[in-house]
Amino acid sequence: MLRFKSLGSGSSGNATLVEALGLQPFRVLIDCGLGLKHLVYRLGQAGLQPEDIDAVFITHEHGDHMGCARSLSLRYRIPVWMSHGTHAATGSPDFDGLLHTARDGEIIDLGGLQLTPFTVPHDAREPLQLTCTDGSAKLGVLTDLGHATAHVMEHLKACHALLLECNHDIEMLAQSAYPAFLKRRVGGQYGHLANTAAADITRAVRHPGLKHLVAAHLSAQNNRPALVQDVMAEALSCAPEDIIVAKPDDGSCWLQI
Repeated sequence: MLRFKSLGSGSSGNATLVEALGLQPFRVLIDCGLGLKHLVYRLGQAGLQPEDIDAVFITHEHGDHMGCARSLSLRYRIPVWMSHGTHAATGSPDFDGLLHTARDGEIIDLGGLQLTPFTVPHDAREPLQLTCTDGSAKLGVLTDLGHATAHVMEHLKACHALLLECNHDIEMLAQSAYPAFLKRRVGGQYGHLANTAAADITRAVRHPGLKHLVAAHLSAQNNRPALVQDVMAEALSCAPEDIIVAKPDDGSCWLQI
């Protein structure tokens, strides 16, 4: 059995806990895009301490995802997985033997939890998103990509829960005060998912076993939770309040698959 919780999601910082509930729980932290003090505080809100984290997976090098990964790893001796490109893009820092290289399609077997990274189109050196499974339940984590390729969609098949980027409303982005180059970047093929694109992904992978959808990485300037809930509810034929929106300051509640 799996459960997961966003500790915070947005341009101010992203971190997600995934826990395999077996005889001995195993916990992985996906991204550490917060300061160490804030991360420890939010772990405490989730009922955990840094010592309870068994592994860290970093999706890409941007500061709202990489954050305190190195200091967390070194202080608490937690192994970290990231792509070679992500490590190189941050200046190849020394992790004192705790760093492991993640590669597209290569399963990371952590005992009670298996991670499968997959490449995504985003403006980073070698970005990876991932699915997590304990052998019975499957969680898909998909943030920070400009569009969903066939490769991405293949990995999202048969997920029982999704943490899915719903970054911006297309009209709000077009009318925002962002400079033209930034609008092109955010809305481009290597930027971030619009609400409508996230809804299209959801429709394509929807199946009777999909229990939870958490909308993540909302833009504070170019989106609104109510807009996301309306669009995603239509895609899933459910009530808007059934769509959970991960918040920047406290993420989401624990969700069990």
